[in-house]
Amino acid sequence: MNTAISLPNVISKVLSAYKLTANGVWIMQQLTNIPGQAPSLKKTLKLRHVIMLGLGYLTPMTVFDTYGIVTEGTHGHVPTAYILALVAMLFTAASYGSMVKVFPTAGSAYSYTRKTINPHLGFLVGWVSLLDYLFLPMINVLLSKIYLSAAFPGVPGWIWVVSITLLLTLVNIRSINLTANFNTFLVIFQILVTTLFVALAIKGINGGMGSGQLFSLTPFYNSNMTLPTLFAGSAILCFSFLGFDAVTTYTEEAVNPTKTIPRGIFLVALIGGMIFITASYFATAAFPDVSKFHNPESASPEIAYMLGGALFQAIFLAGAITGTIASGLASHTSASRLLYAMGRENVLPKKIFGHLHPRFSTPVVDVILIGIFSLTAMSFDLDTALSFINFGALTAFTAVNVSVIAYFIVRKQMRSPLALVKYLLFPLLGASFVMFLWWNLDASSITLGLVWTVCGLAYLLITTKGFREKPPEIEFEEAI
Repeated sequence: MNTAISLPNVISKVLSAYKLTANGVWIMQQLTNIPGQAPSLKKTLKLRHVIMLGLGYLTPMTVFDTYGIVTEGTHGHVPTAYILALVAMLFTAASYGSMVKVFPTAGSAYSYTRKTINPHLGFLVGWVSLLDYLFLPMINVLLSKIYLSAAFPGVPGWIWVVSITLLLTLVNIRSINLTANFNTFLVIFQILVTTLFVALAIKGINGGMGSGQLFSLTPFYNSNMTLPTLFAGSAILCFSFLGFDAVTTYTEEAVNPTKTIPRGIFLVALIGGMIFITASYFATAAFPDVSKFHNPESASPEIAYMLGGALFQAIFLAGAITGTIASGLASHTSASRLLYAMGRENVLPKKIFGHLHPRFSTPVVDVILIGIFSLTAMSFDLDTALSFINFGALTAFTAVNVSVIAYFIVRKQMRSPLALVKYLLFPLLGASFVMFLWWNLDASSITLGLVWTVCGLAYLLITTKGFREKPPEIEFEEAI
């Protein structure tokens, strides 16, 4: 047996599940709320809580999910690609921190763009961001298929896709009571597994595995390295950082949010980036060439087996499957509730999307639509699916950087040397790095993203009667 199971996304997705999970519980409270009894969010989150929640979104072990893809694309320079992505994210994280001080509410890029630039543009940013919500449930199904196919190669992949999608859809129709807060435990578990991976990699390298050198600059640089391939790899690795910006959704529950949230955003991106760089370095040192693996796209199962045998492989497998299913449930819930909230607010047709089942009190139509979309996991590969999510993420990152300039430099006319550095130079650098990532998105993801954007623009034209009226407002606070 030479296949292994990737625990990376397991907990990775379980973690994103926490956020989606916790919000799913809050959503259900909203849907069953008695009129006149408005819920109040308690400000109990301190910096350490925010950091752990943010790392839960980042899902530290997601580094293993994209390792095979990016290793091939960058010719073995995954750590450098992560460094480029981290730099871009840190500048953008600074922009998020600046905006949350001014607008300490949930809504993130959509709200910032809407309030600082233009409501119509804000709507389009929110519309494009929907790609993240639509594709995340599908990616969980796709990852589950990859892991289960690696464990049971004799079973056709479409069976796993249909079975998992059906399970997630049926459970969501009946409603999910996700009340336990396992976020901190899951983050620690991921870090422990990653630490074990590094320890096993060090043991293997010292034993002659891979480069045979524990410390080397080769994973970071050699004469064959090219910027186009690095930026292409960084564009894919943006998926690993999807989550540091989600910290803004906890603004209304954080103690002293104008200080806690900006610090949390920056530290989550930095800590997550360091974990990604460290893990990818030792993975590259131990396995610089993934072409020899049976399935380079999902090389982590085989890597886990080669490093720790059947036991370590089992840990990866159990974690991966559990994580993707748990995250699949949560992301399915989040996406369907977002569609429901848009229907309830008449952003989408209320009779279809704003309907609740009379018995289960769940948005059955929305749940089924997300399930149908998740079936596309039968035809998507992981690389392309991640690129689709990145289109929405890069749109949000770009919008936030521009919002900082529009608000502080243009509207508030803050032109001191310090202000120009903080509110002009940093956002421009962040936007510039993000533009490089935009440039390296594959053609299919850009095509889909543009088609989706055009659909949103057409819808906006109709609902605002040619931009003469204000656009419908998406209540992300009630949907996420």
